[in-house]
Amino acid sequence: MEGKTAFQLVAGHPAVDLVNTLDWRFGTRDPQELLRSYGDLLRFTEQSGILTPHQARQLRRLGEGKPGLRALQRAIELREALAEILYAQIGGRTPARASVKQLEQCIRAARVRQQLHWKQGNLEWEWSGNDTELPFWVLSLSASDLLLAGGLQRVQACGNPDCRWLFLDTSKNHTRQWCDMKLCGNRMKARRFKAQRKASPLEPLSQA
Repeated sequence: MEGKTAFQLVAGHPAVDLVNTLDWRFGTRDPQELLRSYGDLLRFTEQSGILTPHQARQLRRLGEGKPGLRALQRAIELREALAEILYAQIGGRTPARASVKQLEQCIRAARVRQQLHWKQGNLEWEWSGNDTELPFWVLSLSASDLLLAGGLQRVQACGNPDCRWLFLDTSKNHTRQWCDMKLCGNRMKARRFKAQRKASPLEPLSQA
């Protein structure tokens, strides 16, 4: 991860942060892809805490060429299915059936790669092999855990219309408005203040 810009993980959940890796999705400028390579995908999953640094190092050696590109493409397909479902929920509409089917396929693909093992007196799920698609699998199950455990209704979009990044609203009264106060909260407050100043100009000083 040295020498690379860190991802801004503000969503509170890896699956929701994944959607935010396409920046300016609804903005006035062109969308910006933040997952441009398999290395970016590894950095994202490592920074999110769902892959260990050791796993990321091993996969970085395995992921050169077509295997890494395939894993990256599958992760992006998962991201776009999630984006459609989550933004549909926020907008009060039914998500596209194709996106729900895509998410189902991603979750199924991940589940068949897990094996149940007895370990130190407990049963644990473990991944079969150290495949280049491991980042895609762990993100798929992360999405499953969120969406099927009541987390869907807690996902909200940033109040900045140029941003619209998603986040998990865990505030006490469910009143969080911004993806991050430093990123968009202060910016939008400054914009509103400027608009108010324009609408209500200062009265001219009275003549003595």
